[in-house]
Amino acid sequence: MIIDLKNFITEERDYWSELEDILHLVENKPENRMDLEQIKRFHYLYQRTSTDLVKIMTFSSEPEIRRYLESLVGRAFAEIHETRDKPHRLAPITWFFQTFPRTFRRHIRAFCLSLTIMLAGCAFGGGAISLDSEAKQVLMPFPQLQGNPSERVSKEESADKDRLKGSKTTFSSYLMTHNTKVSILAMALGMTWGIGTVILLFSNGVILGAVALDYVLAGETGFLLGWLLPHGAVEIPAILLAGQAGLVLAGALIGWGEHESLRMRFRKISGDLVTLIFGVAVMLVWAGIIEAFFSQYHEPIIPYEVKIGFGIVELILLALFLGKSGKISG
Repeated sequence: MIIDLKNFITEERDYWSELEDILHLVENKPENRMDLEQIKRFHYLYQRTSTDLVKIMTFSSEPEIRRYLESLVGRAFAEIHETRDKPHRLAPITWFFQTFPRTFRRHIRAFCLSLTIMLAGCAFGGGAISLDSEAKQVLMPFPQLQGNPSERVSKEESADKDRLKGSKTTFSSYLMTHNTKVSILAMALGMTWGIGTVILLFSNGVILGAVALDYVLAGETGFLLGWLLPHGAVEIPAILLAGQAGLVLAGALIGWGEHESLRMRFRKISGDLVTLIFGVAVMLVWAGIIEAFFSQYHEPIIPYEVKIGFGIVELILLALFLGKSGKISG
């Protein structure tokens, strides 16, 4: 085999450098995971560099290049064929900031469907209230929501004492427990081929849409946003993520033309379901704390602008977290 050594090294060096950069990233940030396209590229570079090593070994005058390529190929081989058992460490920070958002993005279509179903419920609930104000007696499950919104706002704003004094922790714990149960139910109902999950998401949307429009029509939009946004900016997305998990489970159950067995489909998504529902639980802990210690206090104690601003910031940070956190850089 006769090759122009100088041109060969010039043409191939960029591929070697690219492989070296990937190895440096993988070795120094083992918690990061490559996507399918990055894995394909890594394997291609490994094969190309291995071929180059075979070619360069015929030139005894280039020992440094040969040793360099042997090192690259050896490191790449170790990464591809690693079989040693690695110790399992509990890394909650890594899980929450990397595994959880990556899992969310991996099933983004299920989340979009979950959001669409809830928005359809909101439209139905709002439409029912706009056409028949008496419909809220049927649509709203809580007695305090069935009265006149303006009367409730006046009562809340004129309260001269802390009505949750001494019971904030109990109230917060109740909210966390109740909402987590609802979220687990939304996921578990995926076993009904998703029908139960769809009904739960739609019914929650109906209540939200009915309550929202009822307060807007009564001219109490400021109170509504100041009351719901601080905790709802996290609580409502958490319910949507629980619905996402339920729809992922339903998708595995149905199969959608996949040739894998049901058992294999469940095995593929089981870890993702656990990740999603635990992530939802963490979000609901935060929402429960905010609702008990912040959302329940209205003007003049806390200005609505402050509460609304706080909720908007939460929503932006949550969107950035779910959309960007855990992405591989470099």
